[in-house]
Order: sequence, then C-alpha cells, then structure tokens
Amino acid sequence: MFLRKPPKIKVLEGAAAVADKRITVMNNNRAEVKSSDGTRSYIVYVDLRSREACSTDNGTVHRHYIGYPIISFLMLKGVLPYSDRIAKAISGINWRELNEKYKNYSLVEEEVKKIAMSRGVFPNEIDEFKEKIYRLLKSLRLRYVPEKCTA
Repeated sequence: MFLRKPPKIKVLEGAAAVADKRITVMNNNRAEVKSSDGTRSYIVYVDLRSREACSTDNGTVHRHYIGYPIISFLMLKGVLPYSDRIAKAISGINWRELNEKYKNYSLVEEEVKKIAMSRGVFPNEIDEFKEKIYRLLKSLRLRYVPEKCTA
C-alpha cells in the first residue's frame, strides 16, 4: 500500500517542526519528531531508494497519509524544499491545540495564516510554498511499511 497525500496543512505543520527544532535524526533513514505541545514523540522511517516510509503519528498510522513527521524529516534531509522565512513565521504554534479547538483544517489554516501575517509573511506566500511541496509529495510514491517504525 502506498501512503496517500496528506491534508495540505500538514505541509505547514512539517515546516514548523523543522523551525522549532523538534526533529532528532537517529540515522540516515530514521528520526524522532516531537509534537508541538511536547507531549508526544513519533518515530519516522524513510528510505528513498526503496521508496519505503512510516511514522507513528495518527495520520500515517490510521489514515495512511504522509504525516507531518515524514514531511518534516524530508525537509530536514533536503528532499523537500524548506523556507526558513515561512517556517519561522509559523513556528511556536501549538498545532494540537488549534486542531482540537477548531476541528477543521481550513479554520486552523486561517488562524495559522493570521499568525504568519502578524510576523510579516503573507497568505499568498504560504499558499505558494504549500502547493509547491504538495506537488512534490504527489510524485514521491512512498510505500507504507509500518514494521520499520516498530523495529
């Protein structure tokens, strides 16, 4: 089974994880990513040669899409583009709190864009960044191998 494309907001959440320095690289294919509120950590595995990936986050495990921990690891590795300017504008956000408060990704994204705007980054810049990465995610075709995250 191949991992599906994530909700687009996960691109932003992944960039914020990099800006917040919540990723600990364990080796070339494995990392640990801490949640925005610091209460959870996720194991991530990505092998681009074999096109295999997994993460222990809910989106990857239960919905079989490329979760934000995978996206953040791919940004850190230079596989996906990263914008320090945009990521810093959305850093420090408690994504879990926003997701639970709004229970709607469009509303969460609206709030994130307001925060970014207050930090000098305009919504159109965020949209362009998000769409560029989303197009690249479509072409990755990562096969889901959950056993690589439990070993």
